[in-house]
Amino acid sequence: MRMRHFLMAAGLSIALPAMAQTASGTFQIKVLTPETALMAAQAAMAACRAQGYQVAVAVVDRSGLAQVFLRDRYAGAHTFDVAINKAWTAASFRTPTLELANESQPGKPMSGIRSTPRMLAVGGGLVIEGAGSVFGGIGVSGAPGGEADEACARAGLDAIADRIEF
Repeated sequence: MRMRHFLMAAGLSIALPAMAQTASGTFQIKVLTPETALMAAQAAMAACRAQGYQVAVAVVDRSGLAQVFLRDRYAGAHTFDVAINKAWTAASFRTPTLELANESQPGKPMSGIRSTPRMLAVGGGLVIEGAGSVFGGIGVSGAPGGEADEACARAGLDAIADRIEF
């Protein structure tokens, strides 16, 4: 009987804090500062420029809303929508867009997601996450191919890694 009471008390001590958090009806999230989002975008653009690519870079928050957008002077007009949609896709699906491109090919189980509005299954979009939180996504458009776009996006993430891994 004593052991049973002890186990019940131990169980309540674990469950009550979790119940109290959900009982409040609210929760907290971490978001990127505009300065950190800008730093990621600038680093991604710099990485592409170093390779001779003119690109656009978008950073969106975890809801897919644009925080920062940069377009190099000779980046194509299409790069505006493409960069934002790559960032949105990565943030929304919590998956790099190059991985989604592979997993959503015709005939694969996830092929239906390609019909989702704004979904862009091509390389160049990465999830921004750190310390167990998803902050958003970064998308790059304008380099010659999805792998090159993704490499530039990765440089953007590397530039802010110390700010989001706390």
